Amino acid sequence: MMDLSCGENLPNSGNRSGGSGRAVDMCVAGPDRALDRDPRLILNLLTLERSHALHTDYFQTVQIDIQPFMRKVVTTWMLEVCEEQQCEEQVFPLAVSYMDRFLAHRAISRQQLQLLAVTAMLLASKFRQCHPLSVDLLCAYTDNSVLPNEVRQWEVMLLQRLNWQLSVATAFDFVDPFLARVPWGRENALVRTHALTLTSVCYTETEFLLVPPSLIALACITAAARGLRVRMSVNELCTMTRAPAAAAELVARHVERVLARETQPQEPRTRHLQPIKQNTPEQTRLPDTPTDVQDVHF
Repeated sequence: MMDLSCGENLPNSGNRSGGSGRAVDMCVAGPDRALDRDPRLILNLLTLERSHALHTDYFQTVQIDIQPFMRKVVTTWMLEVCEEQQCEEQVFPLAVSYMDRFLAHRAISRQQLQLLAVTAMLLASKFRQCHPLSVDLLCAYTDNSVLPNEVRQWEVMLLQRLNWQLSVATAFDFVDPFLARVPWGRENALVRTHALTLTSVCYTETEFLLVPPSLIALACITAAARGLRVRMSVNELCTMTRAPAAAAELVARHVERVLARETQPQEPRTRHLQPIKQNTPEQTRLPDTPTDVQDVHF
């Protein structure tokens, strides 16, 4: 049977805590408006961003067996798992950041890519959630092609490779502080929702691999506001990070092109991916999310 001790707040795990019969609080922390408007916040985030920035395309310099489209497949799968399990907003981008930092320093085989993705999600959920994803649950999402012992071994290795520096600035961190500083951002909640959705898409695209998180956030807010026909100024956002307006506009237009491409009708990914097998009635019921990226026809 699966270990459900870390999955008490998940919709498919009974939604109970410690046998007391009390439903687990499913609420997550909301934005801190006072903190978001603190003038030190963006400066600290920009400093943190520079300290963990990727400077080279690891597909050209480090990885031999891993190809860009494989990263697209595995990050899309990671996003689906995080959405199915109702993870905190920060878990997915943080996990992708851990994975990218690892891949920038160590070459792996394509058979190890999903193992790395599982380990990154485990660490990110431990760092950002009160109830992290369990190892057994994550392994079940891979149709058990990844084993719990492997994940635990890779967890230590990933921590060592990251030098135990898990506090990383992601594009998600910049969205709320940016919006809190402009009237049109504070007044329209849909801008935030759409901007975060676009940010998630950017984290699955290799084209944005070397784009700073602050610039991704700025571009996604711009694209979201345009899509919602909200009157805004790119220059107004650029003054917060001293980013060139031309660069912000260039990335924003690329975000819009990616969105247009992603929203076009496509063949279901399940044609190349195997769904989770339901082996025993004792197992937690899992959604039919495409799982094993090792079954993709590379």
